[in-house]
Amino acid sequence: MTDRGPRADVCVIGAGPAGALVAHRAAKAGYSVVVLDAGPRFDFEGRSEREERAIRPGSSKPPWNMGEEGGHGKRDAYTSSGPKEYPLNTARVKGVGGSTLHWQGMVMRLHERDFRLHSETGMGVDWPLSYADLRPYYARAERAFGVAGASDNPFAPPRTTPFPLPAFPPSHSDAMFAEACESLEITTHSVPNARNSESYRGRSECLGYGTCKPVCPSGAKYDATATIDGAEKAGAVVIDRAPVQHLEHDDAGDRVVAAVYATPDGKTHRQEASEFVLAAGGVEIPRLLLLSKSPQYPDGLANSSGLVGRYFTDHFFAGVGGVVDERTRQHHVGFNTTESHQFYDQPADGSRTAIKLEFWNYAGPTPADIALSGSSLGDDLLDNIREEYGNHLAVGALVEQVPQYENRVTLDDSKTDDHGNPVPEIVWSLDDRTRRTIERANRIQHRIMDELDANVRWVIGPEKTGPAFHHMGTTRMGTDPKSSVVGPDMRTHDLDNLTVAGSSVFPTTGAMNPTLTIAALSLSAADELLDRLA
Repeated sequence: MTDRGPRADVCVIGAGPAGALVAHRAAKAGYSVVVLDAGPRFDFEGRSEREERAIRPGSSKPPWNMGEEGGHGKRDAYTSSGPKEYPLNTARVKGVGGSTLHWQGMVMRLHERDFRLHSETGMGVDWPLSYADLRPYYARAERAFGVAGASDNPFAPPRTTPFPLPAFPPSHSDAMFAEACESLEITTHSVPNARNSESYRGRSECLGYGTCKPVCPSGAKYDATATIDGAEKAGAVVIDRAPVQHLEHDDAGDRVVAAVYATPDGKTHRQEASEFVLAAGGVEIPRLLLLSKSPQYPDGLANSSGLVGRYFTDHFFAGVGGVVDERTRQHHVGFNTTESHQFYDQPADGSRTAIKLEFWNYAGPTPADIALSGSSLGDDLLDNIREEYGNHLAVGALVEQVPQYENRVTLDDSKTDDHGNPVPEIVWSLDDRTRRTIERANRIQHRIMDELDANVRWVIGPEKTGPAFHHMGTTRMGTDPKSSVVGPDMRTHDLDNLTVAGSSVFPTTGAMNPTLTIAALSLSAADELLDRLA
């Protein structure tokens, strides 16, 4: 084992949005920063090829090289052993940029009530932070991402700053939904998006490829490589293909002294630093802490509470889709431009959780999907495409799950990765309260589709539901070291110089896409870290 380079002021583990923002902030402040990421760099010039791979019918190679078919099966191996199957590799990326390389790009602030959920509904716990504490960091995160939005959401929390970019206009199908929702007294509004409605900070405006998830070829959709580029220009050193194997702490067990990581040549290296930041996501962060057990921490590093890996939480999905007797221009826009938060705030009796309705611009098959779905050719194929393309609609929803102690990320000692380490094991389940919320979401969705005289083709309800792939809660934040892993400054209770940046610190989840809150918390954590370094 060797020391790869000089001791750094800050070592960041993970080059997704959380790690990128912390690294950029620290490097701009003049501190030496080393970023370690388990995956490779992906050349920007290769995105068109990845887009083609993603949309090519019958393609079996994932565009961002995750899992067995991407040639990294052992590296990305995991176990799902809970009551609800969890397909982990479906929506994560190991590499510089992280999962923002293929995310949808919707960025909402949590509601004020989300921060005091227990006080107001009796469910879950309260956050040790308030919305007011995070509001300035939300604004900074929106500027960092280049968020396009409008102040037309009557249910949104209060703002003191405008969005950096104007909102995207409503789509053709949005107008259809708006008319139906107005008849049902359901309020609709625009969606804040981390994609450029006009050019921003050297990045192109949206060119309408419609393949936002999983590949944006133009770079109009924000991904963390833009922030990593800024960090490197400010002096940060980024080392890719450097999976951290474990963390070492000092004799007293008070401070982390080094991150031990592997390189493709088969060697291991130690990176020493004054401050360490874990920013590798809600699955790999608890896994690394559990892999870093020692005599002082026999149950895993920073785990005196026994809660590392506990309360693994995701948003469940609910949806209804079908066809109507008019053109909807499906797939004309590759992301959501209209939503409704009308059903978001939870009832005070705690009987069910929050719902965020999404009106899709990309429901139904593409012409290529239709062409490959049957044996018709020539004029018959054209007739089939005319019949099946351009008349689909769908209403989706994210549903809040109250964190459950038994849902967790742990280690599967019977299965190892490409370095011989136990793989993550995920235990996930659907509780009765969340089941009732999914059923409620379906009822609302059916009302909207009925108002549109739609022929319903599919329903995703409690029996078919799956995750939104928002990994939250596995190193929860709180003020009591016995019931949380990190404090309000995102620093672990057990080690003075170990910060966790990301959604794993969420005590509860709301029903909003988490990335803007991840960014706001990461910027707040970076300020706390810089105060300690000063």
